[in-house]
Amino acid sequence: MCGIVGIIGKDGVASHLLDALKRLEYRGYDSAGIATLGSGGIERRRAEGKLINLATRLTHEPLAGSIGIGHTRWATHGVPNEVNAHPHATEKVAVVHNGIIENFQILRDELETAGHRLASDTDTEVVAHLITKYLEDGLSPEDATQKTLSRLEGAFALGIIFAGEQDLMIAARRGSPLAIGYGDGEMFIGSDAMALAPLTQQITYLEEGDWALITGSGVSVRDADGTVVARPIQETSLSGALTGKGGHEHFMLKEIYEQPQVIGDTLHSFVNPADNTLTLPELPVDLASVPKITLCACGTAFYAALTAKYWFEQIARVPVEVDIASEFRYRGMVMPEGGLAIFISQSGETADTLAALRYCRAKGQKTLSIVNVPESTIARESDAVLPTYAGPEIGVASTKAFTTQLTVLASLVVVMARACGAIDGNREAALAAALLEVPKRAAEVLNHDERLRDLAGELAAARDVLFLGRGTSYAIALEGALKLKEISYIHAEGYAAGEMKHGPIALINDGVPVIVIAPTDPLLEKTASNMQEVIARGGRVFFLSDTAGADTLGDYAAHTIALPQVDPFVAPILHAIPVQLLAYHTAVLKGTDVDQPRNLAKSVTVE
Repeated sequence: MCGIVGIIGKDGVASHLLDALKRLEYRGYDSAGIATLGSGGIERRRAEGKLINLATRLTHEPLAGSIGIGHTRWATHGVPNEVNAHPHATEKVAVVHNGIIENFQILRDELETAGHRLASDTDTEVVAHLITKYLEDGLSPEDATQKTLSRLEGAFALGIIFAGEQDLMIAARRGSPLAIGYGDGEMFIGSDAMALAPLTQQITYLEEGDWALITGSGVSVRDADGTVVARPIQETSLSGALTGKGGHEHFMLKEIYEQPQVIGDTLHSFVNPADNTLTLPELPVDLASVPKITLCACGTAFYAALTAKYWFEQIARVPVEVDIASEFRYRGMVMPEGGLAIFISQSGETADTLAALRYCRAKGQKTLSIVNVPESTIARESDAVLPTYAGPEIGVASTKAFTTQLTVLASLVVVMARACGAIDGNREAALAAALLEVPKRAAEVLNHDERLRDLAGELAAARDVLFLGRGTSYAIALEGALKLKEISYIHAEGYAAGEMKHGPIALINDGVPVIVIAPTDPLLEKTASNMQEVIARGGRVFFLSDTAGADTLGDYAAHTIALPQVDPFVAPILHAIPVQLLAYHTAVLKGTDVDQPRNLAKSVTVE
């Protein structure tokens, strides 16, 4: 993910912007940049690589100006170089951006046809040029920005300054977080409060779809329709835990809400949205000749692996074995020459997963790790690494790390399927397009939060809860049960829906909620039959599907949540979010320690 900051100050802001970027560097260090308004208009300094390179350049080429924006970047589309570094600018506008402009290629083509010349390979540059186009049409900065926002598709946070406007900054968010800070005759924006902590203790968090006109004396916030709205100002403390919670009660909820952003950040490290193709870093094997894949992980990461098993076998047509890492090396698996072993871990330090990695290396397997900490032990000892871009995950119960793991695995599946000849170019483009749609659809799923909170009341009163699913939804059922157990301490079990009649159906009564996860896919009708078996025995079904599934079967359930309609390939990523929210709200109602549940730790470094 990327980090953005902005300051309207009383004096030179470049040094303050640089300091704020240092606190955001964990979000990205492929490149960095700052733009200010000087006497001659917009001036920029950008540098490839870590922030120290930008700092060095600013020492030799300082920037004046009392208003400016800054950015630290994880490369998405566009290689990490100075040309692709933010801020992106025209003579009239400078922009920093965190997120994805999904329709940027359409907008780029339109702009180039109109005579605009874009210098970078990024999606962000189209925002600067589109605003510029509307300014040239005679619109005010406010109106030009509003018109531009109405044309953008995707998840994003934006900071914008305008040549000749020494007391105006515009901020906007959709799917990606953005905070506004209040000072004495100064104002600030930042990706999170941590960046602004030394500058202010008063923070407003923009809500979904908000955009704001910011001056040195205050802020006017508008909703997506352009209506002026009031957003609360929160007091923060430099040492308080709230600083990192983004205004949420718990880290877990903050991290759930970050998923549209971090899924997009992860996705765009692999997908080129210009032509819907995927590219991975160099891997240690020829994907076209891998005889077998071994997937190893623990806990939530194991359910990501289980989901991927279905993907690899159904789409890439490659045989897969999935193992819980703690059991893997004790069963003496026969490992073929040329096999690929994949290890999934948020921390990259999980002891059992690390031991499985070392076992596979000893058996001559090529190793690939999917981790959220690229400098971790598992990453260092692997032949290759595919990082997730979830950012720090503080809540013990994994949320955003899980969905970004699924995102990486899905991208790998498509690339492997192409290499193996299992899919053609049209199918690859369709799968890539489905993946690119996920961040926006994930933001839409979050709109069900209030409804899920209401449903959690029934779960909080239950002693036992069942989760049912088929195919990839089976893995999500297992993950939903784990989440509920982890943080609410309610006994919950996930089952393949067809297995319910082989034992679990004995548990069904009107006191056992049954959560059925069933997107519209070839298995929906079979899952529907299992749901009817539950209903016939008095079970109360919570039905999680998409709009088509809800229209077909929703009337039979006690409660129905209709998620966005997407390709079945990406449905597991979206369906993970409501089960996370159900678990979260249930735990809150029960009064448990959501972020630090009993007996658990974030990283398990003992066997």
